[in-house]
Amino acid sequence: MSAPNPPRLLVLVGPTGSGKSAYAIQVCRALQGEIISADSRYLYRELNIGTAKPSPEELASAPHHLINVATLDEPWSLGLFQKEAHHLIRNINDRQKIPILVGGTGQYIRAILESWEIPAQSPVEELREAVESWGNRIGFDALHSQLAKLDPEAAARIDYRNKRRTIRALEVIFTSGKRFSDLRGKSSSPYQTLVLGLAWTREELYQRIDARIDHMLASGLVEEVRTLRNAGKAEALKRMGIIGYPEILSHLEGEVTLDEAAAQIRRNTRVYVRRQANWFKPSDPDIHWVNAADPAALERMLDLIRNFFYI
Repeated sequence: MSAPNPPRLLVLVGPTGSGKSAYAIQVCRALQGEIISADSRYLYRELNIGTAKPSPEELASAPHHLINVATLDEPWSLGLFQKEAHHLIRNINDRQKIPILVGGTGQYIRAILESWEIPAQSPVEELREAVESWGNRIGFDALHSQLAKLDPEAAARIDYRNKRRTIRALEVIFTSGKRFSDLRGKSSSPYQTLVLGLAWTREELYQRIDARIDHMLASGLVEEVRTLRNAGKAEALKRMGIIGYPEILSHLEGEVTLDEAAAQIRRNTRVYVRRQANWFKPSDPDIHWVNAADPAALERMLDLIRNFFYI
């Protein structure tokens, strides 16, 4: 007897601001799929405007998973995301639907596609506190530079603003005596996988990003951050380093004007886009890139999907 086909998995990637969520909903509705978010920011219930999270109406228009499942007080690890995503992919396949993994968090996507073996070291609270204290003393930019000396590959893949992941990588190194990147084993994907990428010219993408940032500010980003600060979440926001929140906190603390904060958000988002390109390269033969500005982009994607999965 022939072996059963592996579970199907459709993956939609692209830089921040490329329209992944909107296209995913259209694909989902056309093919009766279910969306699994691979955006680390969407996990958190408290973060909405500054993450450009899909609206309640958009979330209701198609089945979504792994959105609004965590709080800033109990952040998810990469290992927990991977475990939950694998479970969902198989469950959705069992129900004869297509799971659509969507997001721009490169670690999350690669952890699924390459079946990473996440380092199993349990957190050591005293060591974590010591590393964080070290970062507070020398500055977290400098702490990230220390990580780069010990493990250049890990540092290249961790945003320097993300204090939590920087601390975790150093904690694993100090606990195990091995580089964090060496402990992240890989194996072949257990899925029948099609990866689609949304491509824009850099100029078009920056225009979209600027418009989205303007929309965030007009929609109440400052009030969202003020509410979180008043609820005692300022340190958690700084530790996670999600673009938009630290910059507005600096404004609320009187360190910069709102215009200066907005300029910082635009600049930091551009840097982030360039870092995302390290995860999703135009030259990657496993990614089928689609011109997202093409009016026929959706039909192009649907044709690729139907031909690949024979549906």
